[in-house]
Amino acid sequence: MLVLGALSLTAAAQTTAVGAAKPAAAPAASASVRVLVLPAGETVLASPVPGRVAQLHVGLGVSFRQGATLVSLDCDEPRARQAMASADLAAATDQYEAKLRMQGLEQASDVEVSLAASAVAKAKAQIDLYQFQISQCSIRAPWSGSTAKLHVRSHMTVSAGQPLLDLVRSGLLLLKLNVPSNWMSTLKMGHEFEVTIDETGNTYAARVHRINSRVDPVSQTIELEATMLKSHADLLPGMSGVAKFTGMR
Repeated sequence: MLVLGALSLTAAAQTTAVGAAKPAAAPAASASVRVLVLPAGETVLASPVPGRVAQLHVGLGVSFRQGATLVSLDCDEPRARQAMASADLAAATDQYEAKLRMQGLEQASDVEVSLAASAVAKAKAQIDLYQFQISQCSIRAPWSGSTAKLHVRSHMTVSAGQPLLDLVRSGLLLLKLNVPSNWMSTLKMGHEFEVTIDETGNTYAARVHRINSRVDPVSQTIELEATMLKSHADLLPGMSGVAKFTGMR
């Protein structure tokens, strides 16, 4: 019995020695978080002036190029006002010139000439105002993209500031996600990872390009923004999925 006990202790010691000499390699840690797909940019176009929608040049989901006319408003009223302002300018100019001639004959005072000049300046300013309003009747695309929502239809009357169209910008899609704040010792700008989208079932490559400067104290997470490395025709803003990171600790 003493001999068997000694042999057992010897075997245990050898096993411990071998384990100390060759520790098992720890596998790289990986973790997954939910992710939301966002467009490269988005905005809501609103009517700059009150009026009636004369024509919508786009439909839902239709693509357009930068500078293309998306909505045309009826500009009959500002054009009529511009014509009235032009007539007022002509009359004010004639009055001003007459006052100048009378001043030369000492039949008009400096104050009268000054008032006539002010009337000319006011008429010119009114023309500029109506010209600006007319230019706002053609609402153009700020960049290339597509429509996401139509708030109005043709022949509708709209007020200034009323939403007309929701637009999404063309380009590489963005990803929004929140990761544990203790990843910040490992996760850096430019970190690449994979994301699997629920709607398509496919996996895509992405890269971190923005990291929030503040940690959420309640959830102990930090918000990230990432960019797809390539354009994918099967992806649309609003889709969601799972992002998988490796080497996190």
